[in-house]
Amino acid sequence: MDTPGPTLWKSTNMSHVTSDSEIQAVLESSRVIAVIGAHPTPSRPASYVPAYLADHGYEIHPVNVTKVGQVIQGRETVAELVDIPVPVDMVDVFRRSEDVPGHLEDILAMKPLPKVVWLQKGIRNEAVAERLVEAGISVVQDRCALAEHRRLGLGAPKGV
Repeated sequence: MDTPGPTLWKSTNMSHVTSDSEIQAVLESSRVIAVIGAHPTPSRPASYVPAYLADHGYEIHPVNVTKVGQVIQGRETVAELVDIPVPVDMVDVFRRSEDVPGHLEDILAMKPLPKVVWLQKGIRNEAVAERLVEAGISVVQDRCALAEHRRLGLGAPKGV
């Protein structure tokens, strides 16, 4: 299957994404999602949130150094973001707040850069968020992509 490049989120400035309209724009335009900390256990948020997104038309690419080679959401898990063979629209992070800085350089090494980094519910790191924004990447913090998708009544991302 030929995968097109990432869909550009039409923001005039990269920022901290907080409003409903911004969240909706991110979810509608982020078709390809890398999931840092993806997990195969169905009862874990790092499993059922990506599963929900995949069921709603998103292309999920699992990233977890301890699960390399395992198939999660129909794709083989890779160790690092740079191992994903297609451009990524959004990086969705399921790691503790204190572990997020360890992924910053991996995110910034992506070519092209993702448009958005989404830190799931309970995950915040202001220093990392500022570095990402400075690099031109928008940031969502402390929000669940599944919950926001449902709350806003969204369907598949645009272009699917």
